[in-house]
Amino acid sequence: MKIGYIGLGLMGGPLARNLIRAGKEVKVFDLNEESIKRTLAVGTTGVGVKSADELADCDVVFTSLPLPVHIKSTMIGENGLLNKMKEGSVYIDVSTIDPQTAQELEDFAAARGIGFMGCPLGKGPAQAEKAEQPIFAGGKKETFEKVKEILEIVGSPVYYMGGATQAYAFKLISNMVGMTNLAVLSEGMRLCEKAGIEGNLFQELLAETGADSAQLHMRGPLMLANDYAIGIFIFFSSFSVFLSFLLHVLRKKLSFLIYFVHLLY
Repeated sequence: MKIGYIGLGLMGGPLARNLIRAGKEVKVFDLNEESIKRTLAVGTTGVGVKSADELADCDVVFTSLPLPVHIKSTMIGENGLLNKMKEGSVYIDVSTIDPQTAQELEDFAAARGIGFMGCPLGKGPAQAEKAEQPIFAGGKKETFEKVKEILEIVGSPVYYMGGATQAYAFKLISNMVGMTNLAVLSEGMRLCEKAGIEGNLFQELLAETGADSAQLHMRGPLMLANDYAIGIFIFFSSFSVFLSFLLHVLRKKLSFLIYFVHLLY
């Protein structure tokens, strides 16, 4: 099986490397040459390519890109890769995008005999590098069964969510809850600092209370070290996607509740 991977950034790079570590034949593409070199360095079965078009002969193609506009410009339209991929192949996206874009991608792929799986991710780059990244997979069940083994190489556990729109809706809701939690945690850390409570002690004790959270363990140590580089990137990427989703809902004059009920029923 030939696998193609587009986008070797903070999240895509680790997942592509997991495939190469597993001995899979992988063609990788990224605009950053250093990202390609770093990915190929983990094994001997990866090959760097100069253009996304060189992935057209792959059986499975992954994308991990910052925003919906990047995915759409790469995959759909007159020069999109989906127009060049072979019938019966599968396209898997692991980016954080809105449900509307996911539906557009799925419909575009289906019209060309290509399967689509929307597989947003649950945690951060550190977990992705160790193949401990939760994957929320959405798409036709037969397509899921076809690529399940591949998904289990790049991350774990793999959850089947039903449709692709459900998978991305869950991801956006999860981001909303998680980022709200992070904002409150940040305020708490600042208040404890003002109260004269040492930061490491605050985090240690908070973990023993009902205020314990994944954000405390994942982002808390970074915040104590004043390391915000990755966090800022993730925040703005997620915020941009959520904003586009919000604008779509407002244009349709739907409440969030009505929208998600519509997705489910």
